Amino acid sequence: MDQPRHQIAWREGGVPVSQLFDDPFYSLEDGLAETRHVFLTGNGLPDRFRPGFHIAELGFGTGLNLVAAALAWDASGTNGPLRFTSFEAFPLAGAEARAALAAFPEAAPYADAIAAALDGDGRIETPTLSARIVFGDARATVPAWDDQADAWFLDGFAPARNPELWEPALLRAVAAHTAPGGTCATYSAAGHVRAALAAAGFTVDRIPGYGRKRHMTKGRRP
Repeated sequence: MDQPRHQIAWREGGVPVSQLFDDPFYSLEDGLAETRHVFLTGNGLPDRFRPGFHIAELGFGTGLNLVAAALAWDASGTNGPLRFTSFEAFPLAGAEARAALAAFPEAAPYADAIAAALDGDGRIETPTLSARIVFGDARATVPAWDDQADAWFLDGFAPARNPELWEPALLRAVAAHTAPGGTCATYSAAGHVRAALAAAGFTVDRIPGYGRKRHMTKGRRP
């Protein structure tokens, strides 16, 4: 895997911060609780789980969102593996992801597999999880993707710092690769993000955010 590696710094308390975008990878308060609120609840999960359910994601980061989804899938008892595809231009080194996930004891069963995927071919295959990290610029890799997702985790860094993952053309590609009735969720409540999602064809709602963040956004493709 020859993608450029994401360089990080460690904030007090063990929170990894992107040196590229000067933004933390997850909430300083409780990253796993934030993920569950924003991406699981925001997409109506786990209630919508069914065999073959497919989640797609912009920005793999530490793999914490994958952990939250996989834990919810395992607890739901849904048959077969959860399908999960994440698009990542600047992957962490496996050791860095493992160190970040060490802050969350629940992530322990997945940490080694995530680290190996980041250092290898991007794939994780278990009886309950079929995951793939697609390395490269999402503005190219999402339009070229030959599949659809039932739910999207839109988890780029803040739009002001990482505008590439919030461009209208990319969000149109996200919508085009969303199954009818599929959903998306993001921690961002920026007006231009909501407008771009609406223009792409999502029905968009602003709802309460996590912790000190007042609002977030969810969307549904009719």
